[in-house]
Amino acid sequence: MLATVRQLGAALRALIVLTVILGLIYPFAVWAVGQVAFKDQANGSLIHSNGQVVGSRLIGQEFDGPRWFHSRPSATGDTPYDAMNSYGSNLGPTNPDLVKMVKERKATVAKENGVPQSEVPPDAVTASGSGLDPHISPEYAAIQVNRVAEARGLSVEQVKQLVKDNTDNPSLGFLGEPGVNVVELNLALNQASGRG
Repeated sequence: MLATVRQLGAALRALIVLTVILGLIYPFAVWAVGQVAFKDQANGSLIHSNGQVVGSRLIGQEFDGPRWFHSRPSATGDTPYDAMNSYGSNLGPTNPDLVKMVKERKATVAKENGVPQSEVPPDAVTASGSGLDPHISPEYAAIQVNRVAEARGLSVEQVKQLVKDNTDNPSLGFLGEPGVNVVELNLALNQASGRG
């Protein structure tokens, strides 16, 4: 009986010590390091405009109309770029539904940007793995430049420079591909048009 009480006491002390260490001290230490060393990332990589949060550098948004650069398609269901509903489409390359969607999207993108379908890059017609990626390829941005410049009354050179300014290089200079953050690019467009 005494041995059982002693074991229960040791187990209770271990529970209390581990709860304090793993439930309080460790999470607080991780939070504190995040706030000191990686404040922007720890708080969601938020984008501000005129003192208001307008998005995140990590999550795409839907932009409609000729005045905006368009994001790649979202695979998050009925609400595009819904971070609470992130998933890939899980449709394989031979799936008839995906083939049909890609053909329709390719025709739409080519028509709205006045380019042949052969110039439409893959990211213009397919969603990213998460369905939330805010980046498009420089090639997809390039076919949208003329449409956006005309709709906004900006020169093509101005819009090309905005694309260049909002193009992220590969991580560490060699990991991945360059990408254009559409959320930041459209915010820069608004500022260049005197609307930011």
